[in-house]
Amino acid sequence: MNDPRLEKIRDRLLANLGPAEIALEDESALHAGHAGAASGGGHYRLRITSAKFAGLNLVTRHRLVYDAVHDMMHKEIHALAITAVAPSEI
Repeated sequence: MNDPRLEKIRDRLLANLGPAEIALEDESALHAGHAGAASGGGHYRLRITSAKFAGLNLVTRHRLVYDAVHDMMHKEIHALAITAVAPSEI
């Protein structure tokens, strides 16, 4: 992972959610020409497994992810597709 944004996102998620598994993909190239791409923010797909998601609904899980990267949203991150699961759901 040589993209500084990917590394920064990953570092934030590791520090805040202690995931057992994390897969982060940059899908920005798939959105070339999209109005949101003009801002310079990337499009990312995340699959994350964390014990912190146990017993939480989908909205709360997504909120925890967004809280970890909140200052990157709309600048460095234009879109973030999230799959967030607890280890017991694998």
